[in-house]
Amino acid sequence: MISSDKQIRLLIVDDEVGFAEVLRKRLERRGILVETAYRGEDAVRVLREKHFDVVLLDLKLEGMDGIEILKVFKMLDPNLPVLMLTGHGCEKAAAESIRLGVADYLSKPVEFSLLLEKVQQASSRREVPRGKGESSSG
Repeated sequence: MISSDKQIRLLIVDDEVGFAEVLRKRLERRGILVETAYRGEDAVRVLREKHFDVVLLDLKLEGMDGIEILKVFKMLDPNLPVLMLTGHGCEKAAAESIRLGVADYLSKPVEFSLLLEKVQQASSRREVPRGKGESSSG
């Protein structure tokens, strides 16, 4: 369970615009601040401009695929929890994303309550301080 005084900032990266928008609306009704990106290049730009607690990343995208985007995200923010989402179950891609540090791997269609739970869990792990220096220089 997450604390109610901290809003989760979530980035959804999915080229299925309808799916992403429905998900955004449902998550916003739960008090989560959501941004969407429909292409990998846009997602990288948004991540460079803003802070997110969690990313929900589709594996199959036009242009950059989810694995390529995950690599860039982990270079920009190694501790950023990324949930990989795919409609194309592929064990090789799942293994690669886990090796690269994905927080979890979910298959479409995903039950909304499970997705919400995974987003909250990933966000709460991000909030846990890693050491004494709670104030980091930026």
